[in-house]
Amino acid sequence: MRDHEHGHGHGPGESHGHDHHHGGGHLALWWRRLRHMLVPHSHDSRESIDSALESSREGLRALWISLVGLGITAVAQAVIVVLSGSVALLGDTLHNVADALTAVPLGIAFLLGRRAATRAYTYGYGRAEDLAGIIIVAVIAASAAAAAWTAVTRLLHPAEVTHLPWVAAAGLVGFAGNELVARYRIRVGRRIGSAALVADGLHARTDGYTSLAVLAAAGGAALGWRWADPAVGLVIAVAITFVLKDAAREVYRRLMDAVDPAIVDQAEMTLRDIDGVRDVAAVRLRWIGHRLHAEAELVVDADLSLLAAHEIAADAEHQLTHAVPRLTSATVHTDPHSHPGGHHHTDLSHQRRQGLR
Repeated sequence: MRDHEHGHGHGPGESHGHDHHHGGGHLALWWRRLRHMLVPHSHDSRESIDSALESSREGLRALWISLVGLGITAVAQAVIVVLSGSVALLGDTLHNVADALTAVPLGIAFLLGRRAATRAYTYGYGRAEDLAGIIIVAVIAASAAAAAWTAVTRLLHPAEVTHLPWVAAAGLVGFAGNELVARYRIRVGRRIGSAALVADGLHARTDGYTSLAVLAAAGGAALGWRWADPAVGLVIAVAITFVLKDAAREVYRRLMDAVDPAIVDQAEMTLRDIDGVRDVAAVRLRWIGHRLHAEAELVVDADLSLLAAHEIAADAEHQLTHAVPRLTSATVHTDPHSHPGGHHHTDLSHQRRQGLR
């Protein structure tokens, strides 16, 4: 059984920068040595840790930059809320504040995820990121409820909205700030494989579109429609609810160890192309934070030596970490073709125990 970690970090279509053919004479040997000096490429597990730390640093950087951006946006809007009394703008501001605050649990999760594995937490602390996703979903739900409650209250008890040009300007500021933050979070989240950060970015994107609804509220109030502002506030609350649904589904899938089936197909295809692999009995993939872990069962010739089977397993897990983006560890088990699959293991164990008596 093999369990090695590599931090190759190769994305789709990228060159592996790795010469797997070890022949070619002195010239090829000289070229390989030169390339390794120019482009360090370690097979040590510490390289995987360095790659994971770098992705966590990227996530933290994205969080703090977006926190500052959304914080400035929310403060500017809050000042105008106080001056104007706009419920629609209040709902948008609440949403922006909630979106900014979600950076806190996610930032803590990224920091925890950088800690080394222990005897108790043998896979490390990557799952803290998924727990942060639950908190983010709860914050989104709370902001939707607060916006809806305020809007319904204002519909029942109408009030005049003032400083309408400033309300409209605040809506535009909210849209611009949220869209910039959303693009940044989603791009970084997808690059490092963080479902929680992507969910946070989607949340910010919808915040931007709901900010544009504030313009409609200001226009309706300018026409003397006192119901327009709270009605738009209610629409914003409904929009937040749709974001809640998408974010909750994303976090749920991650908690349930769901992966893109295309990744599983890629892993199986890679393993079947390994010399000496007769079949792939099983492939399992799971996310741990924003890193993937794989387990594979391969079928090989029954007459192979232990060393030969070991070499096939080593080659398989090495190629797998190259082929699957963000895969940092792989456990590869080889079965002889006379006893393929894990269902034979119990019988083999019983037979061996009886033979030892």
